[in-house]
Parts: sequence; structure tokens; C-alpha cells
Amino acid sequence: MIIRLAKAVLAAALGFFLLIVVFNNLTDYGSNYGFVFHVLAMDTSFPGNQLMWRSIHSEPVYHAFYVSIILWEATACTLLFAGAWKLWAARAAAAATYNRAKSLAVLGLTLNLLQWLVAFLTVGGEWFVMWQSKTWNGQDAAARMFMVAGIILLFVNSRDEELAPAA
Repeated sequence: MIIRLAKAVLAAALGFFLLIVVFNNLTDYGSNYGFVFHVLAMDTSFPGNQLMWRSIHSEPVYHAFYVSIILWEATACTLLFAGAWKLWAARAAAAATYNRAKSLAVLGLTLNLLQWLVAFLTVGGEWFVMWQSKTWNGQDAAARMFMVAGIILLFVNSRDEELAPAA
């Protein structure tokens, strides 16, 4: 039973993390908007790099990128909380039922992993060469969160056996 509880709690914990991230992004919109602005504008990348043609100089595009990030986080957060609830509700169920209850948590974790990998590491990090910036480089944080979500996904998705009968 402890393994099943741990899976539910870890899914909920990542959902809680994302809830705070979304809350912070909405209540202090300007802080991370600045991050999006500088990454897309590529204004702190290496001077004279040959990739500057990729830079974007449009406030509506900056806002669209940022809002899509917030919505992505909010969707993953919602799926993680719903998935944690399903895991909690099925904690005493037969193994087959419990294993089927993992779907929303797995979906939320996968969506979260895709955000760190696609939006931050690939688009921000490589397409907009965020790695070149000393100030606006979020690759370490994105890699850390990718690793956290990935470990939780592996754990949650591991097969659960029947519970031992109560003594």
C-alpha cells in the first residue's frame, strides 16, 4: 500500500509545484514575461552569432508564447491533480484496476515532460540559443524539472501487483 500512496503523493506534489508556478506567472506576470521576451528577442546571445535571423521582435508574439506556457503548465497541473486523485481513490483496488487508474497522472507527467523538453530545452535552448545567455538561460532549471518529472513518471508507471492480504 505504501508504494501506491507514494505514487499518488508524488503526482500531487508535482501538481502542487505547477500550481505555484501558474499562480506566480499570473500574479507576477512581468517577471517571467521578461524571460520570454529576452529569449525570443535573443538580445543576450553571443554578439554577431549567425542565428540572429531567428529572433522575434513582436510583443504580441511574446505574450502568445508566454500565455501558451502558462496554459500548458495549468493543463499539466490539472491532469496531475486529477491523476493523483484517481490513484488515491484506487489505492485499495485490485492491481489491474489500480494500473488503469494511472492514465491521467501519466498524461499529466508526459505533458509536463514535453514542456520542459520541447518548449524550454529545444525551442528556447536550441532554436533561440538560450544557452548563450549568461542572464536568461533556463536550461539548468528545465533539465532539473525534466529529470524530476521523468523519475516520477517512471515510478508511477511501474507495474503494481496485488496488495498483500491484511493480517
